[in-house]
Amino acid sequence: MATSQDRVVRFSGWRIVALSTIVLGLTGPGQTIGVSVFIDHFAADLDLEKSWITAGYMIGTLSGSLALPTIGGWVDRYGVRRSMTVIAVAFSLALVAMSGVQGIFSLTAGFVFIRMLGQGSLSLVSTVAIQLWFERRRGLAISIAVTVSAGLMALVPFGLDAVINEIGWRKAWLVAAAAVAVVVIPIAWFGMIDRPSAVGQRVDGDDPGDDDSEDEDWGFDRATVMRRYEFWVILAAAAAMSMLGTALNFHQVTLLSESGFTSSEAAALFLPQVIGSTIGSPAMGIALDRVGARFAPAIQMALLAATLVMAGTASSTAAVIGYATFFGLTAGASRSLSATLMPKWFGTRHLGSISGALTFAGVVSSAAGPFAFSITEIISGGYRTTALVWMALPVGLAVAMALRPPTATR
Repeated sequence: MATSQDRVVRFSGWRIVALSTIVLGLTGPGQTIGVSVFIDHFAADLDLEKSWITAGYMIGTLSGSLALPTIGGWVDRYGVRRSMTVIAVAFSLALVAMSGVQGIFSLTAGFVFIRMLGQGSLSLVSTVAIQLWFERRRGLAISIAVTVSAGLMALVPFGLDAVINEIGWRKAWLVAAAAVAVVVIPIAWFGMIDRPSAVGQRVDGDDPGDDDSEDEDWGFDRATVMRRYEFWVILAAAAAMSMLGTALNFHQVTLLSESGFTSSEAAALFLPQVIGSTIGSPAMGIALDRVGARFAPAIQMALLAATLVMAGTASSTAAVIGYATFFGLTAGASRSLSATLMPKWFGTRHLGSISGALTFAGVVSSAAGPFAFSITEIISGGYRTTALVWMALPVGLAVAMALRPPTATR
């Protein structure tokens, strides 16, 4: 039988990864993938044009993102456990409020809170929770969480759709709120540990008495980090991926229709994207742990440029499936890249506030991407050409990052 001493000594980091992965999966009701199943019901029952709903969603997303740098600072100040608990309670209440929306104004207000609390804050604090427990194996830990949580999140729209068909869309929001309350709040309060040192442990499970093990409590503050070249490299890579990746997803049906594919065939490409992401995220995480990170942002931008080339030139079924798989690989690699590099280069003492600033930039970029593609399509005459035009952005970033690779050290 395990003794109390055994329980103290056993490394808790992998348990934090498992619990944080579940929490990331349950951000689904606040993510686009979850909200999408309600759009037709909003339009029909609230008598709203879908263009108004889309506008409200964009306003809600951008408005909600403004709070993320501040919320990130709260995570640094009050710790993962208390922050996640408060965010989970607030997210549950926001989901309850979504069941009572009556028009475009209350709907937009609801979008503000579920995007700020679910898609933004809960994702942020869950990722930070993992980052604080690892140093040498951080890439692997992050990639596991990203890959598994993406699979869990993919189940959310199917579950919500089933509930809607059974009891209606308003009660479906209440079911989502109950799921977050019953699962996430207990995980946050009873399962989360702020830092390894809180239970006498060290990052990566190192011996607490080993003077050569990594020091968990170091890091630059956000103001200092924002003056460093390395921060802007990470931000540029993340923003470019967020902007152009969102644009490709948003316009995927129209883009592929130019190559002769139907809307159903375009939608079916979600599966190879998931397969690609399942490969890309752990591959990038392991590479960052074992090979190093100096040229990783440039490689990420090269992958994005190649994705845009494939989007603009693929015409056969095999080529389009290859594009979708490669797109998923690129997106998966990107998620592991920024989450691994921030604590690696800037430390963990102020990781929440730094992550909040980066997340804010990513959200704004994702909102701008579809619009930028639409404007370029009007000028160029097609989305395939548009994809090739925007290839210039990641190519330029890749060249700049390769010519001046980051040299961040502790």
